[in-house]
Amino acid sequence: MYLDDIAAYLPQSEDEAADQEMILSYLRRYPDTILTRDNKIAHLTASGFVLSADGKWVLMAHHNLYRVWAWTGGHADGDGDLLAVALREAREETGAGHIRPLSPNIASLEILPVWGHRKRGAYVPSHLHLNVSYLLTADREGPLTVRVGENSRVGWLPADRLLEYTNEWQMDKIYTKLLARGRALL
Repeated sequence: MYLDDIAAYLPQSEDEAADQEMILSYLRRYPDTILTRDNKIAHLTASGFVLSADGKWVLMAHHNLYRVWAWTGGHADGDGDLLAVALREAREETGAGHIRPLSPNIASLEILPVWGHRKRGAYVPSHLHLNVSYLLTADREGPLTVRVGENSRVGWLPADRLLEYTNEWQMDKIYTKLLARGRALL
């Protein structure tokens, strides 16, 4: 169960410990809506940080909403199996069918702000993603496809130069720690 998995996660920094405490508090307070977008203030999401088998490449999608290269991920939408959510989103957003977990364990916890925006013609107010991250891996040889309406490009970016591509200062720390943690598992 996602609540048990998040509670069992061993934070590797003060930041993660603070985020874990806040996420657990919110999960316990709003158990009926936390897995859905019905909770307008915050809800669970799962992300996948996809590395090549040699750790030299990271699979990213160029997202339309913020116009940046970013990891894959999305809303739980009622699914309490957050690893399955991360895998599904990675496959849907990249077209790669050969993505698999480097580990079934949570790799990181984050609270991510989402600014108000328009999606499919409707306004989505600012809210928080209580995000659970997983480390995934894939073979670089397989085909990739764009998910029309969500991203405009998909590709393998050089891991050692990743931050030059992502251009999201608020994500630099997260991508850097996930890259190090993923390489440690390879």
